[in-house]
Amino acid sequence: MKFLNRSIFDKIILAFLGITVVAFTALLIYTVRSTRASIEEERTEVLTNEAFLISEQTIVMYINNIYDIEQLQANLDYYSKSLDASIWFFNEKGIKVAASKAEGHPDCPASIKLLDYDFELEAMQTFSGKFYNLFPEEVITVAIPIKTDGKAAGMVMLHSTVSQLHELQRKMVNNLYVPFLLFVIIGFGFIGIVSGKVIRPVRKIVDAAEEYSKGNFEVKTGVNQKDEVGQLASSLEYMASELQKLDDYRKAFISNISHDFRSPLTSIKGYAEAMMDGTIPTEKQDRYLSIIVDETKRLSKLTNSLLELNDFDSYGIWLMPKDFDVIELVKGAINTYEGRCIEKGVSIILNNHAKDTVVFADKMKIQQVIYNLLDNAFKFTPSGKHIYFTIVDKGDKVFISVKDEGMGIARDDLKKIWTRFYKTDASRGKDKNGTGLGLSITKEIIKAHKENIDVVSTEGVGSEFTFTLTKAEAKDKKQTGITDVLTSERK
Repeated sequence: MKFLNRSIFDKIILAFLGITVVAFTALLIYTVRSTRASIEEERTEVLTNEAFLISEQTIVMYINNIYDIEQLQANLDYYSKSLDASIWFFNEKGIKVAASKAEGHPDCPASIKLLDYDFELEAMQTFSGKFYNLFPEEVITVAIPIKTDGKAAGMVMLHSTVSQLHELQRKMVNNLYVPFLLFVIIGFGFIGIVSGKVIRPVRKIVDAAEEYSKGNFEVKTGVNQKDEVGQLASSLEYMASELQKLDDYRKAFISNISHDFRSPLTSIKGYAEAMMDGTIPTEKQDRYLSIIVDETKRLSKLTNSLLELNDFDSYGIWLMPKDFDVIELVKGAINTYEGRCIEKGVSIILNNHAKDTVVFADKMKIQQVIYNLLDNAFKFTPSGKHIYFTIVDKGDKVFISVKDEGMGIARDDLKKIWTRFYKTDASRGKDKNGTGLGLSITKEIIKAHKENIDVVSTEGVGSEFTFTLTKAEAKDKKQTGITDVLTSERK
């Protein structure tokens, strides 16, 4: 658990140290064993070659009476000193003939049979160990049989201690591990430098994340790298900016919803109390009851819009597309507003320039879009002015536009009109029944159909909203797209 609580830098160093120790230990064991085996094998080969040389150049000469015993002993002493090894010569019965020992080696036994009665004198043999516990330390022993005229004539043995090989092995290991240790030191330094470049920006990211958790989304990480850490920092800053927008939206939502609910509730409460205490005469109560009903309808409309948008956010927009003539929806909306237009003195003009107005879409949702755009145009069109419905087709698309002759929308407000609860100051002043959600709902519906909606507006002239729908004849291509949208949004 303590390891888990350490910093990333500590974990990297400890992990590298652990890997290094394990690797170093494994390499040490392998190297020691392999070098020892290699050195012993090489030493055994050298002793074997020397044994054959001694046999041919010295012992055979003695057997053939060319050398006497003094010359044989002198030659064995020479070779023993040169090889730093003991040399024993036994006859064919295993009895000692001559011997020369190296410093620290025991004397040659009188007969090899004293050590091992069954010792094979006619076979070449090698031994590793203390040679029947005769030597105080490990030795390498090579035994070479001697033959003359095809007959056994004896055996020569060479004994070389292993301790002198250990010194050679130690030197070889040192030559190997000094560079390795140097590499480890350099590796630690390199890791320290690289880790520092990684850890410092990570710490900055952690500090920034802590500030974000406290609600301070304006803090920057200060990381400008182009690698994965830099990408993480950029993603975190982007997330913070989105959270800031979400926080601003939440505050605006609370502010707007409070205002939109408080105003009608205040009116309802005020008029109801006034009627109860007799402030409003009985003959005028019908008028104020009508106002209360209108305010109640406004609250109901606002609540329904909120629920609808909430469903859009949670489950996506469920579409049931089919073929229908969009001109019928437009005419139906115009007929619905006829009375209100006459009362306000506003004219609605329909310009249909399309040859084919049959589209493939969700009829109920598109009807809602048309009503929302018409209602929005009606609110901002003053008496004596006109509202224009224009329908044109191009390719596999039908373009429906709603244009008013109202006050228009300021350029700074154009990008904000799709925001939920957003209302221009003029709207808030003149329109008491608006919720600020109509255009947001319209945008979501058109987006779900994989279509486009745009607005062009000039202050003092008016605004024109235009959206597209796909013709029914192109539904085979469109239907797959709508289904995909529906599936992905509901997931």
